[in-house]
Amino acid sequence: MKPERVTGVGALADRFDAFLIDQFGVLRDGRGPYPLAAETLSRLKAAGKRIVILSNSGKRSIENDRRLAKLGFAPDSWDWFLTSGEVAYELLKAEQGARNGESPQRCLLISRDGDTSPIDGLMIDRVEDGASADVILLAASEGDRYPLSHYETLLAPAAKRGVPCLCTNPDKIMLTADGTAFGAGRIAELYEELGGTVRWIGKPFADIYAVARGFLGDTPAKRICCIGDSIEHDIAGAAGAGLSSLLVTTGILADASDADRAALFAEHGAVPDFVAEGFVWDEAV
Repeated sequence: MKPERVTGVGALADRFDAFLIDQFGVLRDGRGPYPLAAETLSRLKAAGKRIVILSNSGKRSIENDRRLAKLGFAPDSWDWFLTSGEVAYELLKAEQGARNGESPQRCLLISRDGDTSPIDGLMIDRVEDGASADVILLAASEGDRYPLSHYETLLAPAAKRGVPCLCTNPDKIMLTADGTAFGAGRIAELYEELGGTVRWIGKPFADIYAVARGFLGDTPAKRICCIGDSIEHDIAGAAGAGLSSLLVTTGILADASDADRAALFAEHGAVPDFVAEGFVWDEAV
């Protein structure tokens, strides 16, 4: 199957009632918003569509809401900003409710920019090394600051002890102001290579799609379209959830050729229904 080439999101507005839209690589990169992205999002919402921004961010939803608004996106142009961090937070909260007053877990939180939102309000004591942790929460990468060996030193003692890891950002590549760097998903892979076990939360895994579908209520699957730049995460995730998808050729695949993308379709067993050059209403505008 070959994806249908479309000139923009406007070509799909009449075909779908709801859109699950990726953040990084679709709406913005590490430097800021893509041209026309904010306008296109507002136009799609004005067309009466339900919009969930679906992101492999380890931060909670409200943190991303605020950040996107600061970048110039109208806060009323989406219905919910659902992050893998939000899904994981609710899972941890539910699990802790079942612990019946046991002592707090000691957590090694790996995040970015000092963010503690993934554990704020939970019965968790934060520790700074893998040797003393009961659980690892891998929410983000600082691969633009540290080499992978930094994380190997931090995590090896925990892997040796069999400490479970929850990865709330499966992206293996992240976009930064200076280009790309390894993401939290690559650190999670490293943890598995060291012998540790990882529970993955976010795209392409089922939990985040189930939560999004629950929010959309009775919207039929055939009337939902996912928009993303990653074949491994966005397109494969949509296929696994039984949803249609649009691949935009910005973000991590901006320099990929048609042959490169075709190879990734085969590698991940997922082909988008549609492809466009970017998140715009119409390329001609």
